[in-house]
Amino acid sequence: MPMLDMPLEELKKYKGQNPCPADLDKYWDRAINEANQVDLNIELKKIDYPVKSIEAYHLYYNGTKGARIHALYVKPKNISVPTPCVLEFHGYTMNCGTIESKIKWTALGYQVISMDCRGQGGHSIDPGYEVFHTLHGHIVRGIEHNETLMYKHIFLDTYILAKAAASFEDIDKNKLMTTGGSQGGALSIACAALYTDIKKVAANYPFLCDYKRAWDLDCKSAFDEIKDWFRRFDPAHERVDEIFTRLGYIDLKNLAPRIKAELIVSTGLIDNICPPSTVFAMYNNLKCKKKIYVYPDYTHEYIPHWEEECYKFLSSV
Repeated sequence: MPMLDMPLEELKKYKGQNPCPADLDKYWDRAINEANQVDLNIELKKIDYPVKSIEAYHLYYNGTKGARIHALYVKPKNISVPTPCVLEFHGYTMNCGTIESKIKWTALGYQVISMDCRGQGGHSIDPGYEVFHTLHGHIVRGIEHNETLMYKHIFLDTYILAKAAASFEDIDKNKLMTTGGSQGGALSIACAALYTDIKKVAANYPFLCDYKRAWDLDCKSAFDEIKDWFRRFDPAHERVDEIFTRLGYIDLKNLAPRIKAELIVSTGLIDNICPPSTVFAMYNNLKCKKKIYVYPDYTHEYIPHWEEECYKFLSSV
């Protein structure tokens, strides 16, 4: 069968090679405490929409470091009892999408909140910038210090979103779920690693796993930002251990053991954007109930079978 990475039997045993910082859990416990100090200042702005069975809103809340985060919030009309809620995350450089794309969740009686990542293609405001994007380079943005890693704060944005959703009276805080693909799959996992009351996670070919493996494979994707950083700022590779150890704080293979949710994940064996070995590195470090869907003939693309499995999995909470 097609293959660009390790054989499947090796993938099933592979746990990754990127370093894990010794103080990883203390780092994230401090970060969560930092997030808990943020005044959420939640704001809802209603959106007129022709489907009469739903309500839609722009939702705004405060993230860390002065960020103002935007999300699209869609729910069934006339909710009488608290209902499940899906927290949805988008792919790299993209945005939260359209109201129409959320109706599949309201058809289940669920609510859905879809977050715009700071600095990417949506309406979240990244501190020091105006609305819209810094767009690329987010893996290495802030790499000179543990506390300034951009993905540290994007991960915390997902935690704060879950915390906000749990505070809504008509959302069942015991039935929060996360989903997304690529970066969105990564953030679905990160959210569950930080907000450990998440019930279920469905992550399609997640990004942000096992950075050093992706670097060794010379991925021609967003991981290429790492090589670009070394070319510009460390061309002799004198800081390789330091940099990859720092990236270990935002490596989902290292955060995986924190997850308590039930989780499903997918990977394509010819995915050259988020290679299967990076996905398996995360998956093989999980300690929760889990299942992986392997698609031998798929790359980083729409996988109809996965979409059906994801929908069925999250509909059975």
